[in-house]
Amino acid sequence: MSYLGEEIGKLGFGLMRLPQKDGVIDVEQVKEMVDLFLDAGFTYFDTAWAYAGSEDAIRQALVERYPRESYQLATKNAAWIDCKTKEEAWAQFDTSLAQTGAGYFDFYLLHNLGEGRSHYFDDFDMWNWIQEKKKAGLVKHIGFSFHSTPEELEEILKAHPEMEFVQLQINYGDWENPAVQSGRCYEVARKYGKPVIIMEPVKGGMLATPPETVEKILREAEPESSAASWAVRFAADLDGIITVLSGMSSLEQMKDNLSYMRSFAGLTDQQRETLKRAREELKKIPLIPCTSCNYCAKVCPMNIGISGSFTAMNYLTLYRDKERAKSQEGWLVERHGLRYANECIKCGKCEEACPQHIAIRENLVKVSEAFA
Repeated sequence: MSYLGEEIGKLGFGLMRLPQKDGVIDVEQVKEMVDLFLDAGFTYFDTAWAYAGSEDAIRQALVERYPRESYQLATKNAAWIDCKTKEEAWAQFDTSLAQTGAGYFDFYLLHNLGEGRSHYFDDFDMWNWIQEKKKAGLVKHIGFSFHSTPEELEEILKAHPEMEFVQLQINYGDWENPAVQSGRCYEVARKYGKPVIIMEPVKGGMLATPPETVEKILREAEPESSAASWAVRFAADLDGIITVLSGMSSLEQMKDNLSYMRSFAGLTDQQRETLKRAREELKKIPLIPCTSCNYCAKVCPMNIGISGSFTAMNYLTLYRDKERAKSQEGWLVERHGLRYANECIKCGKCEEACPQHIAIRENLVKVSEAFA
């Protein structure tokens, strides 16, 4: 089914977590991934001004190598990051055009609305500004990505009916999660007739390597299927979905996604029941719900390796291997030039930026105590 007059397959290429080589994006590998993706009949690419190096990488891997009409390119405007004037916020668009070389954007999003971030888009007149970009032919479709409550989503959709679509975090782990409420946010979007682009279907990779008790449920149901495939298919099975973004960071992940999404025709009742059981099992495990989006890192004055510390803490929770967890923290934090959890000054800026509403300061204390 097409939405907004666009023929878009149910798998989208999320460009937030591209493969790295020697500390920079591995553009040659991205080119191979782009080729496989397009050859399989998929066409939607999602980047953002805030994704370091991503717009430039997709210019080299896609824009300079394929006809402009053969794909859809989306990017985003994060007016809440270091913008003190509307001119600074608006300038992100010109930067994105220059970095991608795309000429125009098929989809343009106001990035990460919700809580303390939303007012920037009001203060800088972003709603009228984005409509002017559409009238000028520089944008085909306008919408926003969102991380907050269903009540706030409803307020925004009431105030801005001109928005054509919404991008939401939806996965089977967060469907009933009271901190994310992805199921209720999805229902609000449906209520207002807005098609949805799904982000974080694998919850930043957490559902690709779920706890053993969860993986056992999935493996017994389909021994040949990856855990990630269950997560992506859960999202793609919903009604009113434009596409499901998968933030693929290797050729192997691309090949796995293509293997089951090429001919995806929906889940069976038995598969839905399996996912329900997996969700119930996941609820029992007290993991920090960090997706490694690193929005916190963009505002932390101390350069704390927050997501790396949380990844290591979750490893400790799951596998009870303190030595390996500490080694993982060392690699993800110190080896990447970041600082440890015990150096946090508890300013709280990270919590204002966190889409997952994590009590970051409290959890950094727990990390410090666990790895002391």
